[in-house]
Formats: sequence, C-alpha cells, structure tokens
Amino acid sequence: MENNKLIAEFMKFPTQTDEVDNRTMAYYVGESIMNADNTNNENDDDVFHPDDMQFNSSWDWLMPVVIKIGGSQNILGAMRVLRPYSKVRNIDDTYQAVVEFIKEYNNGKN
Repeated sequence: MENNKLIAEFMKFPTQTDEVDNRTMAYYVGESIMNADNTNNENDDDVFHPDDMQFNSSWDWLMPVVIKIGGSQNILGAMRVLRPYSKVRNIDDTYQAVVEFIKEYNNGKN
C-alpha cells in the first residue's frame, strides 16, 4: 500500500476523503489510468484507496507511470531511465524499478 501511495503522489493524483473511511485519503486517477477497474471499488468511479490500486499487477496502471518517468511517450526511452534500478524483465521488476526511481527522485538524486 505504501508503494502505491508513493506512486499516486508522484503522479500528482488529486486526493479526496475515502468514501468508506473518512480518515483515509483516496486518489482520483481520472483518465490517467485508462482501464481502471471500478467493479469492486466502493468509492466514486476512478477514485481508489492505495490498497485497491493495481500498479504492481496491471500494465494499464503501471505504464502511465513509466511514461511519466521517461518524460515522453517513448516507452523505450522510459525503460532506459529505469534500467539502472533493476533488470527490467516483467511487471514485478518494472514495478520495483519504478518504486526505487521515485524514492531516489523524492530524495533529490534524480
């Protein structure tokens, strides 16, 4: 959950009070995540609690983050930026590389 929150904040998703628990923040992913599955989502459409975000399991969720990291619509360029963080071979590797990149970015190393 903490990594999903980290990614959501990096993506600058607007926050709002969670519909289920008003002490918890949820994030509006809007059109950034084109195929966000709202089926089991108890919040408004396209508003997700970090526990319900799918950055670690869905390319539809993760690729917009990769593209933002790369600073362009060029996926290969974005993957080159991430390569130093991990041997990017699959979604798990890519997710971990994204998290490590964002942590370093937030610490001012990028």
